[in-house]
Amino acid sequence: MAAVTDEQVERVRALVASIPVGRVATYGDIAAAAGLSSPRITGWIMRTDAADLPWHRVIAASGRPAPQLRTRQLELLRAEGVLAVDGRVPLRGKDSARHTF
Repeated sequence: MAAVTDEQVERVRALVASIPVGRVATYGDIAAAAGLSSPRITGWIMRTDAADLPWHRVIAASGRPAPQLRTRQLELLRAEGVLAVDGRVPLRGKDSARHTF
């Protein structure tokens, strides 16, 4: 992975902070909005610098939460009105919880 700049970290942090209650964004959505070359960079930033952010609103493109965070993430999303179907948050259609930047 290429070196991550402070500017990229701050862009990702600002985008994650802007996701409204009851909505989600994918790692790829954030990468695209931040001008990053890969969703993996978003994941790395989230893993290293997101404790004070609404991290639970960021999910994989499949609509599934990270396996190690699944229970807690779905619980936090449910409290905000985001309901998962078979462990997957709807990202398309009339029930989509996806936030667009």
